Amino acid sequence: MTVPTWTPDSWRRLPPPAQQPAWPDKAELDAALKKLATRPPLIYAGEARSLTSDLAMAAAGEAFVIQAGDCAETFAEFSPNRVRDVLKVILQMAVVLTWSSGVPTIKVGRIAGQFAKPRSQETEVLADGTTVEAYRGDMVNGFAATAQARRPDPANMLRAYEQSAETLNLLRAFAKGGFADLAAVHKWNREFVASSREGERYEAIASGIDSALRFMNACRIDARSLHEVDLYSSHEALILPYEEALTRQDSTAKDAWYDCSAHMLWVGARTRQPTSAHVEFLSGIGNPLGCKIDATATIDDVLRICERLNPERRAGRLTLISRMGKDRVRESLPPLVAAVAEAGHPVVWMCDPMHGNTVRSDGNLKTRRFEDIFAEVEGYFEVHKEAGTWPGGLHLELTGENVTECLGGSDNIADADLDTCYLTACDPRLNARQALDLAFRAGELLARW
Repeated sequence: MTVPTWTPDSWRRLPPPAQQPAWPDKAELDAALKKLATRPPLIYAGEARSLTSDLAMAAAGEAFVIQAGDCAETFAEFSPNRVRDVLKVILQMAVVLTWSSGVPTIKVGRIAGQFAKPRSQETEVLADGTTVEAYRGDMVNGFAATAQARRPDPANMLRAYEQSAETLNLLRAFAKGGFADLAAVHKWNREFVASSREGERYEAIASGIDSALRFMNACRIDARSLHEVDLYSSHEALILPYEEALTRQDSTAKDAWYDCSAHMLWVGARTRQPTSAHVEFLSGIGNPLGCKIDATATIDDVLRICERLNPERRAGRLTLISRMGKDRVRESLPPLVAAVAEAGHPVVWMCDPMHGNTVRSDGNLKTRRFEDIFAEVEGYFEVHKEAGTWPGGLHLELTGENVTECLGGSDNIADADLDTCYLTACDPRLNARQALDLAFRAGELLARW
């Protein structure tokens, strides 16, 4: 039997993919996709290949990865300051993790494309009994709970593309224009340590970085890497027509295709079936890929995913992002790690400690407890320590804003505080101080590795 050749639209030959909106007007959809297909790429193939090379280092235990950003980007909240503040937190975390691990930290943002979210229900019933379509992210429909706002609008995909382009322009300017200077980033961390309830606990890490900076200054080291950083973009490849429209053939290798919407794409726990349309699409692009693995995943599931997405076993090609929950990580993760290692798949393992630890507050708000998040990180590190494998990175939902969406952390946010600044359009995020708190505590684990 002849195996059909992969093309950007080969996913359309399979049964209809999950988690797709019911676009009400096919002509509107086709017109939007036609426009998208003529737009310039948001990233270039060479950049995606550079990220693959960096991730190969993480697969070999020679680098650590921080992949972080908003749960879901929105049109209404976009601003240069918000982009800058997310980058600032990622940079601060990276300095701590680099010092603690002794290896470079690869920085990947959940940014410039994270506009769509999977939903467990197709519709939502409002307080007055009205049924509306579920909010699927600004790429699809509006957050306001009205029938008009929730109508899927293909023009939103064009708007998501445009905002992604603006975001990437800002990120490149900040990353290469002096904002990422190591001394400045560490100064911000010093200010956090000085004002944190846990400051004394983190003093050893902060003082170690102080000493290293003084030594480099004394040696008159003025390397580019101290003033500039590489930052990559990523998002879940959920809305397949959007991803197809931005897929381009590499001009330097005519048989290679890249999804130019982001440097790295991942498939979620709801769409990761090896025979799914989402996996079919991702299998043919050259970008580095991620796959979320939850506690329901079996050894067979994970090995089939590895074979579908990285049959050639190229290091840096595939990242497995575990999201088990604090109560399941020590039980569910070890057999998967062992099976992947035994099969010889050179994956990067990452920990998403957010999605398996979501709870409801007394006021019925979705939230996450900081201590639960850290408990999963701690369990993840223990599993890899026992297996003799490298805990390659962390995958986090966070913001640079002073939100009150997750409980606990250095500011000890309580249930009664959640309403103070609860802004998320979907899932609760760590604020800047909670994210740094987590980085320092993860750094303590890495320092003992």
